[in-house]
Amino acid sequence: LKWKLSFQISAALKEGQVSPTELCQRCLSLIKATKFLNAYITVAEETALKQAEESEERYKRGQILGDLDGVPVAIKDNFSTAGIETTCASNMLKGYIPPYNATVVQKLLDQGAVLLGKTNLDEFAMGSGSTDGIFGPVRNPWSYSRQYREKCVQNTQTENEDSNWLITGGSSGGSAAAVSSFTCFTALGSDTGGSTRNPAALCGVVGLKPTYGLISRHGLIPLVNSMDVPGILTRCVDDAAIVLGVLAGHDPKDSTTVQDPFKPFELPSFIDASKLCIGIPKEYHAPGLSSETLALWSKAADLFENAGARVKEVSLPHTQYSIICYHVLCTAEVASNMARFDGLEYGHRSSMDKSTEVMYAATRREGFNDVVRGRILSGNYFLLKQNYENYFIKAQKVRRLIANDFVNVFNGGIDVLLTPTTLRDTIPYVEFIKEDNRTRSAQDDIFTQAANMAGLPAITVPTAVSERGLPIGLQFIGRAFREQQLLTVAKWFEKQVQFPMIQLQGMMDHGHIVSLHQKSASLS
Repeated sequence: LKWKLSFQISAALKEGQVSPTELCQRCLSLIKATKFLNAYITVAEETALKQAEESEERYKRGQILGDLDGVPVAIKDNFSTAGIETTCASNMLKGYIPPYNATVVQKLLDQGAVLLGKTNLDEFAMGSGSTDGIFGPVRNPWSYSRQYREKCVQNTQTENEDSNWLITGGSSGGSAAAVSSFTCFTALGSDTGGSTRNPAALCGVVGLKPTYGLISRHGLIPLVNSMDVPGILTRCVDDAAIVLGVLAGHDPKDSTTVQDPFKPFELPSFIDASKLCIGIPKEYHAPGLSSETLALWSKAADLFENAGARVKEVSLPHTQYSIICYHVLCTAEVASNMARFDGLEYGHRSSMDKSTEVMYAATRREGFNDVVRGRILSGNYFLLKQNYENYFIKAQKVRRLIANDFVNVFNGGIDVLLTPTTLRDTIPYVEFIKEDNRTRSAQDDIFTQAANMAGLPAITVPTAVSERGLPIGLQFIGRAFREQQLLTVAKWFEKQVQFPMIQLQGMMDHGHIVSLHQKSASLS
């Protein structure tokens, strides 16, 4: 049987099969048992138990707040949380406790969700591996899965077992690992160029990047204002739709949110695939795409065709320029956004106080890592008076062309685009760190950043387990504000592929919570 979060867990809570406190305690004990994954930076144990007790009272009185009442959630550590440290995995913000909640966090709490803690990431969300934060890298739960161990680890018994662990992808790797390892039911990430979809694909979970402007960015510490979107990580597509229903809509605190009211929707259990037209962008046959991912992409297209859908090759001609264009715009906005961290108002301040200028320079040298400083330098270079026209303005024009490519394809009758999410399945940490952050990000964002530049919704769905026993996800890109159609197609696809559940029982003696969580995901 396949269960969905809203029905299974809410039903279990309503029927008293499990209490919010019991559920919270089980998740907290599981977080402790999986501490080696390094998925969480801060575990808000006291707050979470208090919220669970309040939820329990509401269940007793029959006055629950919504589908998520009593449901444990985790938040990426670049969203402001009142009274809970928010660090962006940087020395610059270590010890910073915001006085307010990000709008998305507040919306979850208003629904009665139980906030377990803050998850790990690349410093200021700059990276594609979740390896570059000050709290150390996040480990992919699939490193310890029965599927991977049976396939690979017996061949490398002589090696130090500790060097075999795999990266989660990034920058929302902590959130993806938290959902994948059953420590929470849903987690928030942020998505600037693929930071939710990339780790979701590598950790075998669902990652949704909504349309730009559909969900408030208020309280999300900005990286690239014109591309950042709060992302949703869950174990099935239905759950993503439920969380989206809670988070979407206008926010007076964020002028970039859409004014139109948003109606939450339930996904149909039956969909007639023969009415669909699926686009396959030929430019996404990128160099470095593994033969396994390519074969899977092709197989997925056949699935739609066999169900009666029209599958059409389409062209997005400016794709080849998108990663360079993204780099210019991203670093330019990073340079502008990071200027606020100067040691004066909040965050780290250097003790070198010979002059304001010396204090500024020392604060930023001590507070930021090489990756962040490198992006600030690049961005300031592109924004110099003599370079502004040649780099920044040109990149903005190319961005418009990239967005127009999508408009033209969708105007040509395509409903959704089907593409890979990543070039391949995940890789060991020791292999990942052989290349620098910028090179890795350029490779890993290749299929994902164009959707951010065009502001379109995109979702990655876990599709199959590779020959090495690791998850591979495929991505669907939809029309702006057409999340319902996008998620409906994704749900149909999820049902066809029957992605297997990660087998972690051997990793810890918490069989009970794992089995409860397994029932609650719609993928068996």
